[in-house]
Parts: sequence; C-alpha cells; structure tokens
Amino acid sequence: MLAAIGADSIETLFDEIPAELLAKGLVDVPDGLNEMAIARIMHQHAAGDGMPLCFIGAGAYEHHIPAAVWEIAGRGEFYSAYTPYQAEASQGSLQVLYEYQTMIASLTGMDATNASLYDGASGLAEAVLMAVRANRKSKSRRVLMPMTVHPAYRKVVQTLVRNQGVELVELDYSGSGNIEPEYLQRYNGEDFAALVIPQPNFFGVLEEVDALTDWAHANNMLAIGLVNPTALAVLSPPGEWGQHGADIAVGEGQPLGIPLSSGGPYFGFIACKQAHLRQLPGRIVGRTVDLDGRTGYTLTLQAREQHIRRAKATSNICSNQGLMVTAATIYMALVGVEGLARVAHACHANTHALVERLLQIEGVEQVFCSPYFHEVVLRIGQPVAEVLRALAVQDILGGYDLTADYPELGQALLVCATETRTVDDIERYAQNLERILSRRKEGPICSKLRPKEGTI
Repeated sequence: MLAAIGADSIETLFDEIPAELLAKGLVDVPDGLNEMAIARIMHQHAAGDGMPLCFIGAGAYEHHIPAAVWEIAGRGEFYSAYTPYQAEASQGSLQVLYEYQTMIASLTGMDATNASLYDGASGLAEAVLMAVRANRKSKSRRVLMPMTVHPAYRKVVQTLVRNQGVELVELDYSGSGNIEPEYLQRYNGEDFAALVIPQPNFFGVLEEVDALTDWAHANNMLAIGLVNPTALAVLSPPGEWGQHGADIAVGEGQPLGIPLSSGGPYFGFIACKQAHLRQLPGRIVGRTVDLDGRTGYTLTLQAREQHIRRAKATSNICSNQGLMVTAATIYMALVGVEGLARVAHACHANTHALVERLLQIEGVEQVFCSPYFHEVVLRIGQPVAEVLRALAVQDILGGYDLTADYPELGQALLVCATETRTVDDIERYAQNLERILSRRKEGPICSKLRPKEGTI
C-alpha cells in the first residue's frame, strides 16, 4: 500500500505530525509471546478464577445459554459485522437487527425499538433525556427517580444528564420495598417531565406499575418503564401498564444470552410508543421490498447528525453492541416465547426455595415481604462484608452487599437464584451460611432510619 501511494515508510506517510508529538515507544511493555505461551497464561488466569457458586444478581444474571447461541454468533459473518451506515451495505446484519427489534417490541409491548444501546444504565439516561425532549406538556427538566432503581444506574444517569440541565428528584421507598402510590400524592400538580418505574425494582420487589403509570399520565408526565427482559415473559409488559401503557421501556439485555464475562460487554434496549418515535436515539431498521418484490432491509430512521454533526444530534450514541444483539436475537429465537416463560418461572421458584431455606437459619430475616421476582433482600445481623468474604473462601458468591448503598437497612444483602441453581446448590449455600453465622454470633444490627428525599 505504501508503494502504491508513493510513500517510503509509515513515518513518511505521517510526516505532517510534529516530531515532539510523536510517541517515543512503549514503556515497560515486555516483548510479545508466542501463541502457546499466551494460551498457557490465559488458562492459568482462568483456573485462578475458579467456578464459584453464584447467588449474586443486582443487574447481571447467570442464566443458561444454549451452546448454539455463541456457536452461531461467533461465525465470521456475524462476529465481525458492524451496523452499516448505508442501507444496502449488509442485508444480513440489517435482517438480524430487524428481527431483534421485532422481538424486543413484542416483549415490551411497545410500538418500536432501536438497534440497541451500550448498556441498561446508559440506556436509562437516554430514556430520561428522551422523555425531557418528548414531553410537550411539561416545561420542566425534572424527572422523578425512585431509590428502588439500581444505585449504579442512578449514578450513571446523573453523570450523563446533570450537565444538560436535567434534575433528578429522588423518591423514597416504603416499608414494603416499593413506591407507594399514595406517597406520590405530595407531587400532585407539580411539573415533572417523567417518572421512572422499575419492574422488578433493585430489591427484586414488584412495583404497582398500573397505578404508578396512571398517576404519571394524570400529572402530565411520561412513564419510563425500567424492566428485566426475562421477567417480561411472565409479567405485564410496559406497553400494557395502566390505561394507556408506559411511554418508554428500557433495560439491560444481558439476561438474553450474554455470559457473565468479567463485567461485559452488555447491551441496552429501549422501546417507545409511536408518538415518540422521532425522539428515539440510535438507528431503526425496517423491512421493505425492491422493484422485483424481493424482501429487503433498510435503515428506516436515523439521525444524520449522529455521524456528522454530533453537537446537534438527538444522541451521541452512534454505534451499538451489535454482537451482543446478535447473540440475544439467536437466544430468543432458540428459547422462544414458551422457553423464556419457563426460564422466568424457574428463576422465581428457585429464589422462593432459596429464601425459604435461608430463613430457617437463626439470625436471618426477610426485609421486605412484598411479591418479588428472582431477588430478595435479607438481613443477617452480622457484618455482611465479612460474611461474604467467608463464603467466598468456600467458593460461594453469597449475594450483593447493600450496606453502602442502603445503610438504613442495616446488615442486609441481596440474594438471587436463577434457573441454573439446583436444590444441592441452595443447600450448600445454606449450610455454609449457617456455619459462618453460628461462629460469628453477634447481636442483630438494624437501623430504623429512613433516607431523606431530595435532589441527587
């Protein structure tokens, strides 16, 4: 290539770069290793991670992934494909995205969805910004954000919207672990752009979504449903909440065939009603026919500014997690409607069995007695961090420590069981937890303090 363009070397090709700006070479980077040595190192690292028994959920879930999912997604035509800018560039990639959009729209009960976002947290930020743009009945740039939304999601949303003049107003939760519709009466008549409604919420508790959605609409707010896609197989979809349904649905797609691979990559999904379609960030793929009547796929709607005038863009998310979306589409196609419902029912049944067994242990109590999906908050009366460390020594990931994010709950942890957990797994966890607690008997730690509402 250098010869074809008449350049002697790479240095000559980039000779317009001032010498003082050029890197002087990599520092403290060892020489490269051969394939065999690298493989050995990676196997050693993998062995060091072990195969821990996982009872952590908190937004990332260990589900069974059929072997065919990544065998197909790993094929070259999928693995290296990138969402094209031109409609004719890749009919195969466009068809996958079209099928994905169709499945997500069906799962959420919404009219349209885009071709994915980076993850659920940034997706929620996009939904908040979208609601502020789309709500013509509100002059406010304020959004009601429940404390029952994932703490990490709330931090990400705050980071992404605070410099755009959007104010997040925290909503406290009740003693049942959810948003009491009566609690919202204090905000009647106030100007807010939207209300975020998690279902299930971070505690695993089911919110009263119909009442919350109708209240939001009665007060000229848009309703944003933050949902778990697996739970939607057995719960009412956001498009059917209340009398008119939620306006926007958003969530994390990781449960749909994406492994727990050291924290990612994941992908976010977002869907909306037809009335808000032009405020939806990202790309939308449509199906059409050519002059000969053959089916074809095209980029039906996308903001040109996303590529060439970012300052004027609806959103600066130009790419998407295309490979993750491909895997999720294959997963949903293989599992099907009935299979996804069976997964959801198995998750709920296993969590019920887990909670029932753990409550037999002295000192363990359930914090919220509301209906839940596949996560539950337990109080153990002893320092959670120390107990979890002791469990980790036994190769058990015992749950998510809530003490930093929700200190008012005392020594509480969030436990989760998906369809991958067995009766023996649950018993092993219970026996180890009981042994650890019995060795560390202390008085129960329980604070009755409630957090104050206010602006994040």
